[in-house]
Amino acid sequence: MTKARDIMTGGAECVGARETVLDAARKMKDLGVGALPICGEDNKLKGMLTDRDIVVKVLGAGKDPASCPAGDLAQGEAVTIGADDDAEEILRTMTEHKVRRLPVIDGHDLVGVVAQADVARALSDPKVGDLLQALSTD
Repeated sequence: MTKARDIMTGGAECVGARETVLDAARKMKDLGVGALPICGEDNKLKGMLTDRDIVVKVLGAGKDPASCPAGDLAQGEAVTIGADDDAEEILRTMTEHKVRRLPVIDGHDLVGVVAQADVARALSDPKVGDLLQALSTD
């Protein structure tokens, strides 16, 4: 069975919880990604920051991205997947939590990110349709 480590994008870079949202946006641009894990000073995962979060929760709310810490946008405990979890478990986790990207953890270390597209490539067509439907409804 396909494992998270087989389909993830490795070498995920974090944005520090104390870095600004503007710093995060620049990092996203430079890396060509739409989301970054938020890591605390303890190097532990605090959450995920998406480009949509920046637009809706910062710009749309009239906040200054140059002074808003990325960590302020981390919500609750981060939803993650283990590096050795299989594609079915990734599917269940994404569906249950309605997330499109999952940080991949090996022990306590962030080793990558699995995106919806990664899972879609690893699963059969009917299951892909179920995932897309689950993530597309509110």
